[in-house]
Amino acid sequence: MSVPRPGRSLSEPKPAEADMHDGNKIGFWTCTALVVGNVIGMGIFVLPASLAPFGFNALIGWVIVLAGCLVLARVFSHLAHALPDAGGPYGYIRQTLGEPLAYLALWAYWVSLWLTNAALATGVVGYMTVVFPPLGAIQPALFALGLLWAVVVINLFGVRTGGGVQVVTTALKLLPMLAIALLGGWLLLTSPASYAAHPPTTPVTLGGVMAASTIALFAMLGIESASVPAARVDDPGRTIPRSTMTGTVLTVIIYIIVSTVPLLLIRQQELAEASAPFALLMERFAAAGSGRWLALFVVISGLGALNGWTLLAGELTRTMAGNGVLPAVLARDNRHGAPAMALLVIGILGSAMVGMSYSDSLVAAFTFLTRVVTAATLPLYLCCALALIVLWWRNHAMRASRRVLLVAVTCVLFVVFAFVGIGREPFLYALGLGAAGLPLYVFMRLRRRSAPTVQVIRE
Repeated sequence: MSVPRPGRSLSEPKPAEADMHDGNKIGFWTCTALVVGNVIGMGIFVLPASLAPFGFNALIGWVIVLAGCLVLARVFSHLAHALPDAGGPYGYIRQTLGEPLAYLALWAYWVSLWLTNAALATGVVGYMTVVFPPLGAIQPALFALGLLWAVVVINLFGVRTGGGVQVVTTALKLLPMLAIALLGGWLLLTSPASYAAHPPTTPVTLGGVMAASTIALFAMLGIESASVPAARVDDPGRTIPRSTMTGTVLTVIIYIIVSTVPLLLIRQQELAEASAPFALLMERFAAAGSGRWLALFVVISGLGALNGWTLLAGELTRTMAGNGVLPAVLARDNRHGAPAMALLVIGILGSAMVGMSYSDSLVAAFTFLTRVVTAATLPLYLCCALALIVLWWRNHAMRASRRVLLVAVTCVLFVVFAFVGIGREPFLYALGLGAAGLPLYVFMRLRRRSAPTVQVIRE
């Protein structure tokens, strides 16, 4: 039985894996596609309905979130440039704040992955009923569970996604947004009065802006995607900063356009009750039947994201188990080379969240899940910002630039702002899920200490 090398990053490959991947590095365009493709999942396709009750608070919240995410992207860029061999976020945090905080941040991030799967399955259901109306007769929670487990079963057969699949999926995600942007521009030129026909009536308040910002932040989760596979990136110190900033800026521009158009063109109450807001917009202002075609692309995009995040969650679970911080049984592969036990655990945990989140509507379920996922992801962002502060203090050359410190401090304030606006119930859920990792960490660490030392005999 092999024993993980002490101090190895969770994202660092084992020696055999390193040999296998030496000739398979990814570059700028693939990393950029990872950022854009992972950020643009299902969130933006359902969020117009989730944010509709907040009115213009949502637009202000979007501005705050997008600005904050640009700062966060700068944090990951600085860390990647300063620590190109750290192996990604786990290494950044471990080398600056220590292993316990690195584990807790990664544990919370791992939790957010299977929570994201639950949110994706929930969001896809709304658009699938637009594409195939008879499916609306199926109870939404059961439908979401069916999609979740269908993807788990597919991955049990060893389905893999490469760089080409990532680029194609990203293109499919951008097509519906391009359609919304073109429709919005056409209406602005031909019928500008449409934008002022029925503006939102909800008053602008600090509480409303904070709540809307937290929900909107879910759609921006994933900007760290170029940093996570740092060990596989060609020239990470240069490639990761460039691709992170490029992907984030592209996503910001897209989101500003497509989040404003439906809010101003559809009545606030009607938009809030829409399970497929983009499809409703196309049906209302474009050709009849166009909403159904747009929904079809959204479904393909959502299912691709669900498959991709399921694959990522399974691989991360296997990697954590292989490095001794999760039970070893989760690192076992089936005959197809898939982490079978890890995928089954991810499916069970995601199913539990789907069952717990459904209340009186699909939009309410999706909104609740987005808040919990955001709360579970924020510790990683906070720790990376604190890691940059520590790195700035230790590095005399970096300390000469106060801009780096300003970026890190601003990012900390943004994450605290998001924590305050997350709401009590989602925060408690995420706190409980995160705390559940502490006993496991202590148990696995004691187990590693009590394990017999393996001596290597050289001939």
